[in-house]
Amino acid sequence: MVIVVVVVVVVVVVVVVVIVVVVVVVVVVVAVVVVVVVVVVIVIVLVAVVLVAVVVAVVLVAAAAVVLVVLVVVVVVVVVVVVVVVVVVVVVVVVVVVVVAVVIVAVVVVVVVIILIVFVTVVAVVVVVVVVVVVVVVVEVVVVVVVLVVA
Repeated sequence: MVIVVVVVVVVVVVVVVVIVVVVVVVVVVVAVVVVVVVVVVIVIVLVAVVLVAVVVAVVLVAAAAVVLVVLVVVVVVVVVVVVVVVVVVVVVVVVVVVVVAVVIVAVVVVVVVIILIVFVTVVAVVVVVVVVVVVVVVVEVVVVVVVLVVA
């Protein structure tokens, strides 16, 4: 009878350990996959934002250049040409500043989101591991009590 109880206890312990290992591996794999997918999506969005900002900057600079050429051809007065050049330079500087600001904001948002995702993932893994350890300890205590009662 004692041998049967010992064999049952060993089988229960082995099954519980296998379940704990499988749960921990599944949680870690899911967490890694979620983090990788979110990071890839964020990188794609960031690249798209940068590309749109560059295209807008190129279009605005080209438009400013066309306006400059038309005004230089139509108006030959040096003062007007100087004013137009200053305006074009100001427009280009403003566009560059706006593009840089958009890129900086996008990068900051991406970094904050990645930090939050990693933090939440780590907390989830720690909670799952703690719950699994508590379950294992409870099962072990129950098994020991059963063995002591049977013995």
